[in-house]
Amino acid sequence: MPRGALRTELIACLRQARKSRRPRARGEDRRGTIPNMTSIHLRPPEIDARIIPGHWEGDLIKGARNASAVGTLVERTTLFVTLARLDNASAAAAVTGFSTVLNQVAAQRRLSMTYDQRARDGAPRALSELTGVTVYFADPHSPWQRGLNENTNGLLRQYFPKGMDLSGFTQAELDAVAWQLHTRPRKPSAGSVPPNCSCQSPSTSLNIIINLLHFGLETAIPIAACSGFFMAQH
Repeated sequence: MPRGALRTELIACLRQARKSRRPRARGEDRRGTIPNMTSIHLRPPEIDARIIPGHWEGDLIKGARNASAVGTLVERTTLFVTLARLDNASAAAAVTGFSTVLNQVAAQRRLSMTYDQRARDGAPRALSELTGVTVYFADPHSPWQRGLNENTNGLLRQYFPKGMDLSGFTQAELDAVAWQLHTRPRKPSAGSVPPNCSCQSPSTSLNIIINLLHFGLETAIPIAACSGFFMAQH
């Protein structure tokens, strides 16, 4: 066996199939500063304490050649994950996708979102105007400041490998992936679905799930079952 081959095979068996992250060199963000940016250091203490639901971490998973993307949102208190279909990887598409998802959540449960400093061209302001969500920005090269979202994105790469074209996924298919994350063991929730969620069947509608999480969707969203897509019943 060639030297290092066993190590490579063992790394491939890890959940995220890679070595532990190495710290990146700190420095100025070469992309420039965001006008009227609200820093993560200005977040109220209750967001860091993760006591009140309604504070989200957001990011994009990019597809092949950075031409397609999927929006990812993780609620900090309940660990609830939702995915947003985007028409492309542009800032305008991200605003549309995130606002579509967030506006289906009760206003008192969409209070803030912490994002990285990728956004440009007034996207944060547009998102705030469309949803009422306050957008905070993490420091450059500081993924640990959005640790829940970073960890979730690593898990999602099992479903959306790097180099894949993400433009072909429907919202229902993205809901199905989110459901699989909710029902797989995760350490913060003691190996169960998100806290306060008593549903165990994949045929349970996303509307019921979020109601159990006290999110109270204003409009039901379809979620996939194992053998097809189950539409929310009214």
